[in-house]
Amino acid sequence: MTAASPPPVRWGFVGAGFVATRALAPAVHAGSQAVLQAAAARDRHRADALEPVGFSSADYRHVIAHDDVDVVYISLTNDLHLEWILEALDSGKHVVCEKPLAVNAAQARIAFDAALAADRLLVEAAWNQWHPRTRRLDAMIDEGVLGDIRTITAEFTFDGVPAGNYRLDATKGGGALLDVGPYVVRPLVKWGGTSWVPGEAERVVNDDATDIRTRAVLLAAEGASAQIVASFMDPEHQQLRLETESAQVTLSQPAFTSWREPSSLEVREGKRLWSESFVTCDAYEIMVDEVSRRVLGDSDAFVVTAQETLGCLHVMDLIASTVGPS
Repeated sequence: MTAASPPPVRWGFVGAGFVATRALAPAVHAGSQAVLQAAAARDRHRADALEPVGFSSADYRHVIAHDDVDVVYISLTNDLHLEWILEALDSGKHVVCEKPLAVNAAQARIAFDAALAADRLLVEAAWNQWHPRTRRLDAMIDEGVLGDIRTITAEFTFDGVPAGNYRLDATKGGGALLDVGPYVVRPLVKWGGTSWVPGEAERVVNDDATDIRTRAVLLAAEGASAQIVASFMDPEHQQLRLETESAQVTLSQPAFTSWREPSSLEVREGKRLWSESFVTCDAYEIMVDEVSRRVLGDSDAFVVTAQETLGCLHVMDLIASTVGPS
């Protein structure tokens, strides 16, 4: 750090689960704008394992209220997100919260209203949105180089959520739609807004009435259509395919979770086929640095917007209200 460089943004972790341990903590440690100052988990040894430079605790509030923490990162079961978002905002902290930011759009509106009132940043940690491939495809669509959208196919499936995991418990905000649904629904919202209406939908639930597979066909006011699948009961598969009036775009596998590996997107325009390649990167680290830059006052730093998060949850709410168990 040079004499003119601002001090790093001090992150405090609330929760030390799989994503926090495997991805976010290493990203903060590697980031050029951030430092992992503090961590809290119900099992303090798990907080210790994140290697905060300041302190660890078994008390979430110890991190949230501490003066040495600038940003609180929340990685708890989905049903606890809103409670701890509000606690952190009330303590004057900026907040980054794992996806989904809340279990429905109504809760998310409460959270973003609180962030506005507190004049604090609230960002959903939809990490793949910071990936250069995602940003590039978004830019191509925004610039209109591919023409109007006709169809979107978005699928994220895997099999083998372990018994006892909160993802299989709807009372904890579990279910396939809330877990992997944000990946497949978000492109619809970013590229087609929130005018999507479910045309048909079906859901498979477990013995606890938690969805383990949701499939839906959606229609947009502009005439576009989309099919999404979010599943815990099918073989591992990710697909994102976009058809416009002039092109077809397909993302290489994995379509949503490319992490520390090369990736590409393929475009077919009539008989012309071309692709763009993207070098190995860590989108978690990019996210941490961009959020930190925004906290430091850089308005050009990219963050997922409140409108995008709210729109995604709104469409997911529509799907959930349409489907019935099978």
